[in-house]
Amino acid sequence: MAARGILMPLHVHTKTTASPTMVMIPSFISRLRKVSCARRARFFCSHGLAEIDMSNYREKFAQKMAMAGLKPHHHIAMAVSGGPDSIALCILVAGWKSNNFDAVADRRSKFIDGLLAIVVDHGLRKESAEEANLVYRRITDMGIKCEVARCEWLDGRPKLGHLQEAARNKRYRTLQNICIQLQIGILITAHHADDQAELFILRLSRNSGILGLAGMAFTSQLFPEFPDIRGEESQAHGIILVRPLLEFSKEDMYNICQAGYKKWVEDPTNRSPLYARNRIRMSLFNLSSSVFNAELQAVISACRRTRLHVDNVCHLLLNQAVTIMPHGYAVIDLGNLHAREVKDIYLAKFAALVLQFISQRHRPVRGNASKLLLSYLRTFPCKTCLTVAGCYLCPAPGSKGTKVLVCCSVNSSLHPMMKLFPGCSYARENCFATSELEQIITESEAYLNRFLPDASSVPFLDMTSSESVLTEAKRCGILSHSTHRSIVSLQMEETDSFKSKAEYISDVSKDDVRSSGATLRQLFYPGQVGYFMNRFVLDWKVSNTVSCNASCTNEVVAVKELGAEGQCSCSSCITGNQVFVEVRHMIDTDWIYLSNLSKKTDMGGSRPPSHPSVKTEQLTGKTMDYAVLSAREALVSLKSIPVAARRAMPVLVNAKGVLLSIPVLALPIGFLYVVDKHDIDTYCMMLIIE
Repeated sequence: MAARGILMPLHVHTKTTASPTMVMIPSFISRLRKVSCARRARFFCSHGLAEIDMSNYREKFAQKMAMAGLKPHHHIAMAVSGGPDSIALCILVAGWKSNNFDAVADRRSKFIDGLLAIVVDHGLRKESAEEANLVYRRITDMGIKCEVARCEWLDGRPKLGHLQEAARNKRYRTLQNICIQLQIGILITAHHADDQAELFILRLSRNSGILGLAGMAFTSQLFPEFPDIRGEESQAHGIILVRPLLEFSKEDMYNICQAGYKKWVEDPTNRSPLYARNRIRMSLFNLSSSVFNAELQAVISACRRTRLHVDNVCHLLLNQAVTIMPHGYAVIDLGNLHAREVKDIYLAKFAALVLQFISQRHRPVRGNASKLLLSYLRTFPCKTCLTVAGCYLCPAPGSKGTKVLVCCSVNSSLHPMMKLFPGCSYARENCFATSELEQIITESEAYLNRFLPDASSVPFLDMTSSESVLTEAKRCGILSHSTHRSIVSLQMEETDSFKSKAEYISDVSKDDVRSSGATLRQLFYPGQVGYFMNRFVLDWKVSNTVSCNASCTNEVVAVKELGAEGQCSCSSCITGNQVFVEVRHMIDTDWIYLSNLSKKTDMGGSRPPSHPSVKTEQLTGKTMDYAVLSAREALVSLKSIPVAARRAMPVLVNAKGVLLSIPVLALPIGFLYVVDKHDIDTYCMMLIIE
């Protein structure tokens, strides 16, 4: 037992006024926080004496795992904090895998096969390391292998207003990295029905639509920050994230811990009114009753059914009306959409998915941005252009407005230009048994498809605001008058609190206005692997077979030779003792430079035309010959790519801005390697310079 912890009986969480002990404990916690706020000690709790029947919990949990396509032999990781929720999850998962719930508590000599608990120590409090170690001992005593991950905040501790969000993001990145390292493809969290209720009220206060009010998904996938590319394939699946406790209540969590005779920790920071979720949690606790809880969960369930139906329709639309092109842009068939007379809710989600993929901007497309987008896609045939949510939309050439191009807007600051791969993660072996993950996903989809609702059984398809959702729920009898009034009161209270702290920022950013002349650049060195605009992988492999005859520091030497196996090898531009190039997106002057270079007819030591923005560079002999031929071939290839799409493609230039390579045919170095899985979630490309 840690020195800062105190034992508390199980019943401290219950809402009652019958026992003075239950009233005094929260008061004591409050006084402790005032006296020693910096310490923020957790409280270590134990079980009571009442017997709990676990049979219903076991059956319900096994059903949820089957719905997710999971079987006991699968390798699974669990996110564990040591609180009652994650301890209850450990009890259920361990018993489900061992098929003996009663024997879990006595298991010490051997770990349960294929099960790992991950404790993330955020390192934001002095006590966190001690608490993580305590949780580690408790989990291993249950026969579960456990790993503690310590977070490092290289950019400093997050600010108070963003602390919970930053901690959550760090936690998921840490969990994901460990799963990748240990080749575990399934991650389970302990989110439950009370968490869904808190999120529902939180999103009501932010005026979320019906899809946002549906809350956390039962299953989803976590894709890594960088693609995993091996040979001719890309990683088809991310880590499967499962939340099997979404229909279990907080009361159930305590009951399961009590039945398993397990201790847990309570974090007093969860009571701080500084955080919106905590305020909502305390307000819901004060309103809690069997009727209120049941009706609140019923409206959340109705929202989830609506989202399930919308997701299914959008899946069909994506397959039939969208084409993802190999150079990082999409083509939407407006004629197909127009013929279907698609509802606004379907079209909005469909368009958001396409734009989020192309822009790699994972925030929802809302407000004015969504209205502009819907209006644009409703116009048939399309005759104008639109920049919105990090994307540039325009009529597809030759389509007479029946098709629309969706390209990444290079003038938007909503995405990074290029990130560098950490080490050689892009070339590692397959982390997961892909066939096993595919089987899990297939079984889960088959299970859920049996319960897919049709449009007639979905109550909120035509609701356009959170208020209209609540009103419709009341009209349909899902919410009683008193519950409706209580929820609206909670919504208004949290909305006022939110507005007092920060003004709402529109989704339509000033950076979305297309401008000219601005370019983004980043230095790129041999041996580095870059990820450009989250769609192009640039891999610079230096060959020792290339000889560079540079006589001065400002001479550009670019030599292409064919080795014994026919592979391209090259040097880079040389400036002093450093070898590097710059990476930026393609600009119109690059096209002019290629065009002028391709028109050269004297291939014997002539000077090439100068780049429009720099002084003429020296290219002689075979180097000049290859440059002219490359320019001609490059122009042929580029002509098949729309101008708007070209502007989002990476090019390599020297220190003076002279074009060296484009992602179609290198000029004069490199070639493009394309990986196209025909999957909107797994699409990526690789530019290899050898």
